[in-house]
Amino acid sequence: MQRRHFLSSACALTAASALPLAVHAQAKALQPLKLTLDFKFSSQTAPFVLAAAKGYYAAEGLEVQIDSGSGSVASITRVASGAYDLGLGDISALIEAHAKAETALPVQAVYQYYNRAPFVIIGRKDRGVGTSFASLQGKKVAAAAVESTRRSWPMVAKQQKLGADLFQWVTTDFSARDNVVVRGDVDAATYFHDSAVSLFQRMPPAQLSVLSYADAGVHLYGNAVLASTKLMQERPEALKGFLRATQRALVEMLANPQAGLDAVRQRDPLLRADLEAARWAITRGYLATAETQAAGLGRIVPAVLKQQIAEVGETFALGQLPAPEKLWNTAFLPTAVKQGSAA
Repeated sequence: MQRRHFLSSACALTAASALPLAVHAQAKALQPLKLTLDFKFSSQTAPFVLAAAKGYYAAEGLEVQIDSGSGSVASITRVASGAYDLGLGDISALIEAHAKAETALPVQAVYQYYNRAPFVIIGRKDRGVGTSFASLQGKKVAAAAVESTRRSWPMVAKQQKLGADLFQWVTTDFSARDNVVVRGDVDAATYFHDSAVSLFQRMPPAQLSVLSYADAGVHLYGNAVLASTKLMQERPEALKGFLRATQRALVEMLANPQAGLDAVRQRDPLLRADLEAARWAITRGYLATAETQAAGLGRIVPAVLKQQIAEVGETFALGQLPAPEKLWNTAFLPTAVKQGSAA
């Protein structure tokens, strides 16, 4: 009896002693990945934070470091240089980077996060800005010197059969854009739609007109998950696991955003709950669309991408344009989840 008790105790002790080692070994076994966002932490990119917080990346054997970014060009540069494995960046910016690269750019899109770019011009109704882009004629529109919504305006003008010089650009720093609209220094301003929540806090939305590039017939894919060639070649299963975990969190946030909103506010406690909830309500409409209802989240329609490459090439006066397969790699996509904005 005593011998049996001793053996049982010894086995239990051995198992207990081994437990921290097993946990440690599991932690060591996690493959590190570095992801750069395109901008600061907000609900726009909360699904990535949620996937980390709920252990979805860890369940795929990954330890993902998520860092804030400073624009799509910076994201592309960080991934191309090898400083990051993954990045979030705009497809139009990626087209331009590939077109201008002297050698093959070691970066491709692998998951279309924003199914449509959230490019809008928001104008004051009391200044005569209505529901059509034609109402901007003769108006003053604030925009940064070099930013994607401003640079893409000629596509809208062409689609709507309007002159590219329909209105006057007023070059304004991003940080001053809300101020010049509220003060009335300008009649309208360019925005990423889901970045305009700060303006909506200062002016009632009922007093503003939101003119969407997508609604004007300009179908531009927005920010996508970008991956380095090295990651794709050397660790393809890690990339597939990352995209599975990310899509899992995205689907959960589209169904019920609260956990993701809480997770991103834990990452940055200075974020306001009301603003981030309002921001996500706009963001989700660009992530899940009629196209994703048909094709699936994260996927592209080849004809749409081909048209975007042609339009960006013409508008940005690019030379040799990249072939769609050089720009976008579909080999790592997770199982399709067909979900639209109404889901």
